[in-house]
This record gives sequence, structure tokens and C-alpha cells, in this order.
Amino acid sequence: MADPDSRRDHVGLFLNLAGERRTAFQSECGEMFGRLLLADTIDTAVASLGRQKVDLMVVDLGGFEGAVELAAVGALIRGRNGAPTLVLCPYVSSCWLPELMACGPLHYRITPILAAETQQAVRQALAAPLDAAAAAQQVLLDKEKELRDLLTIQRSLQRALGSIDEIGIMASQVCLALCSFPGVRHTALLHMKERGDLQLMAQESRNHLDIGRLMGRRDRLLQSPLHEIFPPLLAVATGEMVLLDAPEKAGDPELALSLHDRDVQMVLALPLRNEPGGPVQGAISFMFDRHLQFSREQFACFASLAQFVSFALGMSELKHQNDALAGKLTQMSTVDALTGAANRRKGEEILDNEIRRARRYGLELAAISFDIDNFRSVNDLYGYPIGDQALRVVAGTVSARLRTSDTLARMRGEEFMIVATHTGAVDALKLAEKLRATIADTELPGCDTVTISLAVAQVAPDEGVSAVLERLDAALHRAKRSGRNCVELAMP
Repeated sequence: MADPDSRRDHVGLFLNLAGERRTAFQSECGEMFGRLLLADTIDTAVASLGRQKVDLMVVDLGGFEGAVELAAVGALIRGRNGAPTLVLCPYVSSCWLPELMACGPLHYRITPILAAETQQAVRQALAAPLDAAAAAQQVLLDKEKELRDLLTIQRSLQRALGSIDEIGIMASQVCLALCSFPGVRHTALLHMKERGDLQLMAQESRNHLDIGRLMGRRDRLLQSPLHEIFPPLLAVATGEMVLLDAPEKAGDPELALSLHDRDVQMVLALPLRNEPGGPVQGAISFMFDRHLQFSREQFACFASLAQFVSFALGMSELKHQNDALAGKLTQMSTVDALTGAANRRKGEEILDNEIRRARRYGLELAAISFDIDNFRSVNDLYGYPIGDQALRVVAGTVSARLRTSDTLARMRGEEFMIVATHTGAVDALKLAEKLRATIADTELPGCDTVTISLAVAQVAPDEGVSAVLERLDAALHRAKRSGRNCVELAMP
């Protein structure tokens, strides 16, 4: 207990809703005051503060709930006009601290708390500096260093957020940047995927701690046994900041031992969301090797860092969605939706590019045109759905027998074109004959087997797309006149 001579007749006020907690505080710290007032309601506390000067107000937030009670506590702190105030805050409600700090200066401790730690916190809150001027100067120096630290971590994070193209790389760089804050030994970024799948995106460890191993998994983290006590998981579940200033206060001895083994003395976790009240995207986590008392500015800085990361994640996801959409639009503009072959525009573009390449490097190039014989009869006899199925089967069968360097394009209706690279007339004729025989032997669902007529052209060095297509068209007409289900060579 405190030396009676050190009490200086201090008047204290302790506010908590539970009688057992008031009794415990009086037992632990009563002798540290000349007079200790106990309040069981906020109204009682207001009345006590109005009757006499109180040197230290201690508010134990255990049992407080809701924004109304929090606002009332804030009014109490505001009414102190800077006089010493100590807030004892449950770690699951540590998100209240920044809001209360906005109402006025205060000391805080995270509960549950041992009697010795409570006594030490009371002594520190009551202690008057021996040299007020020196103390004020030290406060300015501390604030200056704090500002430098905050600016350093903000600049580091801004550089890390430049890599939104690769979300995994960005997450790793974010964790690396956050480790620049004094005392940080481990950082982690957790990201919420679809259907509530919370994943460990990245971590940076200066103490060989792997929180994936600690939680027993790296995805679906909210199914971890630690989801109700481990600060990063709790921050995602509640959507609020969580500060754990001693691992044992989480109530899990095994977790506390694992963290202490890696020299973790304190854990701060913040949810990631693009806007207040918006969906939680994940969390960032800081693990410290020392106990720190954060200022209002530091809490605000951490909140800003979390929002920066949230924006970057959102921008990265939006970019990937835009890229995927652009890919779909490109596919829609270049691919025939029914058969999956290239459409006419894309087919002519590929033929033109291959002609230029063959001309530049002296390569052989062939083009094959084919259409389905009597296709109108198929539609008339079996209906358009069966006709569409026939087109898909023919296109799929032909594609399966082409090389990866070849291209199949649907030119119109039942007519297709093949661009065969590094291929002369002889090999193109062999390929055409093989395709003709394959289609003739292919069974089609819902209708009789169909046949195809083909035309083959070896592209001349001085020939353009239009000339090649005209030769193929003429040869294809000859194949039709010759009885169909045959191959014709397009003459130069």
C-alpha cells in the first residue's frame, strides 16, 4: 500500500456499475487517497464531481454498454477540463479509447488488471512532475518524436501501396512497411474473401512468429478456435479496433505462452473497411515487444493506416475485376459465342498478321475454308437448336485436331476458316482430308451425320487477305459442284 505521507489528502472518485468491482478497487487503492468516493451510476459521479474537487477520477468501463453510456462517460471526461482521469477498459471494448481521448486527456489501462498494476496506474496518474517546465519540455520532445515515427510509417506505407497490380505483393510490402513503427516485431494482413473466407494474406515477422501456425490454419480463419479472443480475428468479427496490452488478458494460457515465447508484449488489431459502417474487408495486426501507452494521435494514425490499406485492397480488387471484365469484353468482340471459334473479324486479323510474318521470314502458310453440306436441311428437318448443336460439334471436333499455332474462325453461318502456320499446300491438303473423314464419321446428337466440303490455299508471298479469301471461296464452290464431302485446292 502507499505511504500515508504520500497521499497528500488526494480525493479520488471511482465509477463502476458493479458493487463487487467498487469494493475491490477500494480494497486495492483506498489507502492511496485521503478520501475515495464510489459511484455506481454516471449521475452519482456527476453529483460527486459537482460537490467537491476530485484529484483523480477513475472510470472502470467493465459493464458499460452502448453509445449512450459511452457518450455520458465522454461528457464526464470533458467536464474534467484536463484534470487527471484514469480509464480502465476491457480489451474487448478497447475501441472506445480513441473516442474517449477526443473528450480530453486521460491515462488508460486494459482490463482485466492485477491489483499491483492498478496501484501503479493510480500512482502515475496522481504523480505531479517535480519540474513542471522540464516536464512540459519533455512532452514536446515526445510529441516531436511521435510525429516523426508516424510520418515515417506513413511514407513507408504509401510506397508499399503502389503495387496494387499484384495484391499478394502489395500485402507483403504493407506488412514490411508497418514493421517500421518502433517496437513492432510482427505485422499481418488478413483479407476477407468470398462467403466469409478470412485468409492470411501476408505477414512480416521479426521474431520468427507464424500466426498461421498459431491459429492452426491460413484460410477460413474465423473458424479458428481463437476467433473470439485473438485480436486480429476479434477485430474482423466486431468491426472494431482491439488492443491487448498483455497476452494473458485474452484468457487463453496456451495463446499467451506462445506469444510470450516470441517476446510479444502487446497486440493491436484494426479492421479494414472502405467507409464507416461498410463491410469489413479484413484486418491488420501489430505485435509489439514492449508496453506502450498510445496517444490520441497515434490511435488516429493507426486508423488512417488501416483505411489506406482498405482503399488499396479495394482498388486492387476493382482493378482485377476491371481486367477480368475487359478480358470478357475482348473475348466477346473476338470469339464466336456459339462455337468458341474466333469470329470473322478476328480470323481475318490473324490471317493478315500471319501473312505479314510469313512474308518477313520466308515461311510457308496455308488457309483452309470449309462449310457444312446441306446445313439448311439440317435446320429445316431438326430445328435450329439441333443445327446449333451440330455447329458446336463440328467446330469442337476440328479444333481438337489442330495445332496450338493454328486458328479456327467462324466466317459466316456454317462456313469456317483455318489458318495453318508453317504449312505448305501438300500438308494442308492432308489435314483437310483428315478433317473431312473425321467429320463424316462423327455422330451428331439428334440428327443424321453431316459432311463438310473444304478448300485449301497456299498463301503466296505477295498475296493479301482479300485475295486469299476469294481463292478459297471459288475453290469451295467447286467442291460443292463436285458433289460435296470433298477437298478442292484453290489455284493461284
